[in-house]
Amino acid sequence: MGKAMDENLAKNQKFMLEAQRMQVERQMEMQNYMREQMMAAQIARGRDIFHYFAAFYGLTFLGSTANYLKTKNKTAILPLVPLTFIFVYQLDGAYGPKMSRIRNEAARILEAEKDLLYAPAPLPSIEELDRRRLQKDS
Repeated sequence: MGKAMDENLAKNQKFMLEAQRMQVERQMEMQNYMREQMMAAQIARGRDIFHYFAAFYGLTFLGSTANYLKTKNKTAILPLVPLTFIFVYQLDGAYGPKMSRIRNEAARILEAEKDLLYAPAPLPSIEELDRRRLQKDS
């Protein structure tokens, strides 16, 4: 009888461990899926902003060039200098390899500069979290 109970307990523990493992894997997959959705939305937002800025830049370019050709005043095209830097930055973020460079730099920081990522205080204990929760409720 005792041996059968021990076997049953071992089977139950194995089943529970497997169920927990599957639950953690599902949670990790869900978190990664949500992260991917957020990244895609950020990239789409960047591309949308780029399209508006490209129209603004194009109109500014045409207006400045026309003004320069009309007046021969070099200051007419001066606004194009900073706007070109902003335009290229937006282009790189929307369609260029900027995200790859950011990911590579983040991986390098995680590997070589981990001390920059430390929280200012240690992680709170469950007792501390419960105490804060109860204080908030009162």
